[in-house]
Amino acid sequence: MANQTNYAQPWSQFYGPNLGYVIEMYEQYLDDPNSVDPELKQLFEQWGAPLLEEPVSSEAEEAMKTHQTFRLPETPTVFSKLVAAVKLADSIRHYGHLAADTNPLVKEEKTLRRLQLEEYDLTEDDLKRIPVAFLCPHAPAHVKNGWDAILHLRKIYTDKIAFEFSQVHNLEERNWLIQQIESGAYYPSLANKERVALLRRLTEVEGFEKFIHRTFVGQKRFSIEGLDAMVPLLDELVRQAIEHEVDAVNIGMAHRGRLNVLAHVLGKPYEMIFAEFQHAESKNFIPSEGAVSITYGWTGDVKYHLGAARRLRNQNAHTMRITLANNPSHLEVVNPVVLGYTRAAQEDRANPGVPAQNTDASFAILIHGDAAFPGQGIVAETFNLSQLRGYTTGGTIHIIANNMIGFTTESHDSRSTTYASDMAKGFEVPVVHVNADDPEACLAAACLAFAYRQRFKKDVVIDLIGYRRFGHNEMDEPMATNPTMYQLINQHPTVRQWYAQKLVEKGILTEQEVEEMEHEVAERLKIAYERVPKNEDELDFIMDPPKPVVDRLPEVKTGVAKDVLHRINEELLQFPADFHVFTKLERILKRRSGVFAENGNIDWAHAETLAFATILQDGVPIRLTGQDSQRGTFAQRHLVLHDVKTGKEYVPLHHISGAKASFVVYNSPLTEAAVLGYEYGYNVYAPETLVLWEAQFGDFANMAQVMFDQFISSGRAKWGQKSGLVMLLPHGYEGQGPEHSSGRVERFLQLAAENNWTVANLSTSAQYFHILRRQAALLQKEEVRPLIIMTPKSLLRHPLASSDADAFVNGSFSPVLEQPGLGTNAGKVERIVFGTGKLMIDLAEQLNKMEGLDWLHIVRIEELYPFPEEALKGIIARYPNVKEIVWVQEEPKNMGAWTYMEPRLRALAPAGVDVGYIGRRRRASPAEGDPVVHRKEQERIIRCALTKHE
Repeated sequence: MANQTNYAQPWSQFYGPNLGYVIEMYEQYLDDPNSVDPELKQLFEQWGAPLLEEPVSSEAEEAMKTHQTFRLPETPTVFSKLVAAVKLADSIRHYGHLAADTNPLVKEEKTLRRLQLEEYDLTEDDLKRIPVAFLCPHAPAHVKNGWDAILHLRKIYTDKIAFEFSQVHNLEERNWLIQQIESGAYYPSLANKERVALLRRLTEVEGFEKFIHRTFVGQKRFSIEGLDAMVPLLDELVRQAIEHEVDAVNIGMAHRGRLNVLAHVLGKPYEMIFAEFQHAESKNFIPSEGAVSITYGWTGDVKYHLGAARRLRNQNAHTMRITLANNPSHLEVVNPVVLGYTRAAQEDRANPGVPAQNTDASFAILIHGDAAFPGQGIVAETFNLSQLRGYTTGGTIHIIANNMIGFTTESHDSRSTTYASDMAKGFEVPVVHVNADDPEACLAAACLAFAYRQRFKKDVVIDLIGYRRFGHNEMDEPMATNPTMYQLINQHPTVRQWYAQKLVEKGILTEQEVEEMEHEVAERLKIAYERVPKNEDELDFIMDPPKPVVDRLPEVKTGVAKDVLHRINEELLQFPADFHVFTKLERILKRRSGVFAENGNIDWAHAETLAFATILQDGVPIRLTGQDSQRGTFAQRHLVLHDVKTGKEYVPLHHISGAKASFVVYNSPLTEAAVLGYEYGYNVYAPETLVLWEAQFGDFANMAQVMFDQFISSGRAKWGQKSGLVMLLPHGYEGQGPEHSSGRVERFLQLAAENNWTVANLSTSAQYFHILRRQAALLQKEEVRPLIIMTPKSLLRHPLASSDADAFVNGSFSPVLEQPGLGTNAGKVERIVFGTGKLMIDLAEQLNKMEGLDWLHIVRIEELYPFPEEALKGIIARYPNVKEIVWVQEEPKNMGAWTYMEPRLRALAPAGVDVGYIGRRRRASPAEGDPVVHRKEQERIIRCALTKHE
């Protein structure tokens, strides 16, 4: 909270009569300093007099009355008193959180103008005459009158747990929240043995951190201390989930407290964690019964980024899987990935049509940092997905691990809002603030959040307010940058100490039993540590990828029988009799009819639809999302048709015969990072599904670069996380200016290594058909890897990019295509031009106007990575008299594939053969902004590529 860290302004918290009381106490203090409360004495000594800067004039005093919260008429009636009382009760509901005791470090005066009787011209006697039902209809039995009701409301809305739900506009939701909160129905009544178990958990949490702190001095761990109650809070959510027979709980969190969550919520053995600190082999400590599973890459990651999965079984033999997603240090980027996991876990993709979704089958828990929650835009992007049909998961439980500080930046410098959670209120979700020093209140917050999510299928936020016991990474010294806060923290007991003292005072435990509990936990940690080898000899220092990754992709038969394609094609053009397709669109689609009977040409979108249909017949589900992907950015796809009279949707791919799996295409919100992360998560969790994400233009992938860098390109190397995700990035220079030309292929080639993905830039529709079918066939194999395709724009309907029907029947994907009609006289070829994508069609189009080109051969590199070395070596070897090898591209020299291709082509070039470049010169911007300039430059590139040097 912004006001929670405002330690230097104590008098700003006092208003009206309370300020008057403090002034009166100060005058008493001046006469006798020991006559006032010790806390007030300390404040007076530190901050001086709580005096107003100027005396208040009678005019100002009258003006202040006009700002009174509520004023009764000159002659109050019973009705006006009732109205005032109702407004007071509502103010407590709406503003009580501002006076709540949710800050464990600073005990603020629990007063607020809008909660005081005098602000409403009310007295205690007035309230005693008002029936409870008007003010608090869900009050417990001990509340007898209106005054009791106000006291009850003040108590529950300003205690260790506080609520914000004014932003929730749905009346049913608000009434339910009021009933739960004011009746106390959500608050668990713990038996003594449950309180002892809670203390034991807090002892394990604290003991684990202290053991690491002592044993591995100076090593980073990003401890949970100060937010210890987060672990029992998660325990409660897991308990509720398995009690309701949820199938999967998926958790995303950054590094703060992650090791503790891994150890205690995910069940990762202490030995494994200690081995990672010890830089020793840890895999031997994975439990053999398979209850805990951990995947490994070959290069690995730091211990506080790693994930795990665990299986739990309830008394009814129902099994639930808990997954903590692997996460890089980019804090919040895991959020949409985990939601993708969750949607995948909720859907049944085994039947044609839209997958059947059960939102009760799985839910997500996202744990955020208090600085990151308002600071990282992807949090808002992820919230925006929550109620969209292509992305909803029936509600996520968000937990803000709020230690009221970033690295060294306190709240007043990291956000412009009162609370870290305020951004979420724009999405009409309730927020529960809870003091992390009250573990029972934390359990109550978990119970309320779970019940709300289950009932209303919406997100809910728990703002867990604590502190950070040490610096950002245990090696920092926070007194250098945050001395006031850390003076308080250094004197502050831990939550385990608080809670143990409470249980001892209540007679539930003795001091000796508390000490025995600490000793048992410490002994268990010590035994685990002693089992860990103390050397590094067994570590893998080579870090080679596994053989299926190193090897090239296996040959896959992707051609489809002509009669099958013919039948599919005709079925896709059969619409229900009562469905009215837009006339112009129907005419365009009907042109596809008979293409196989006549061996006609098939354009890009037509080839894509046929590929999807055959993949569905093979039993592979398909999910395609992107901005305007149902129609296609360039009006090419039209996989979802709309009735021109009713607006009703019809998806032809849902009605093809022989389909054995689901198909969906969703228009995404205008978001790249969250949507791509979501699709990556969906694919990882549902590896049998062909998941495709399409950028509106290729350069839109810029906004999702973190997903490419930290998940898609490196997830398998770091974490052993396989993905077959397909990314479609429209790319090609058509004179549209800098922003809609380049898909930035150079970035994906720069990230290419260890066969981590395939990067393709295709020039024919058949190639697209076959590469999609190949990807679908590889999804559940060890060789699977993501696929990035630079898809066309102007080529979507270009005759030279279309393929005849036979290419779909008898063909297969080829990493390299040779230009038909060229290179037939091997002895005469002096120049071989290599290039990729759209420019190769531009060259082919120009060839039709030229003669005498026996000196030239043109080769299209369709699969840029992995580099088709053997195929190119074989082509070059056919031409003994070649003098030059040229790479041609339309991108500037410092962009496109040239930097990647140059050393590889030089390595292939025979001795004495020059390797040259034809294209735009080095530029800061990807393309010209003027279409005429673009055209002239494009003509120059083509002319140079096709002109023989004499």
